[in-house]
Amino acid sequence: MKIFFDGGWRPATGMETAVVVHGRDYVRQGLGPGSAMDAEWLALLHAVELAADLGLQEAVFLGDSLAVVGQASGTVRCPSDHMHHRQALAALRPGSGRLRIRHVKRSQNLAGVALARLHER
Repeated sequence: MKIFFDGGWRPATGMETAVVVHGRDYVRQGLGPGSAMDAEWLALLHAVELAADLGLQEAVFLGDSLAVVGQASGTVRCPSDHMHHRQALAALRPGSGRLRIRHVKRSQNLAGVALARLHER
């Protein structure tokens, strides 16, 4: 099962996330202040929570942030200011092994498309 995730940050509204599963988008807005990187991490955490809520065992998480994909998969050092995100991710996946996460181009990220559509209205 493919689960797409993306985070965004806007000056007026703060952080937002989108997750797309089975063609359905799940959007959270007004998540408060933070950075674009914080928003990407929150999107991944949102995706993992949603997968658990939907009972999806064999999920592959697809995001367009190389930094978050690398940090979450352990191939890139996680800076101390984002270590709390990585710890939260580990807490969400107790005993489930390595996270299956892959990078996709921004144009292929269905969650990014969902966020863009949100602001076209």
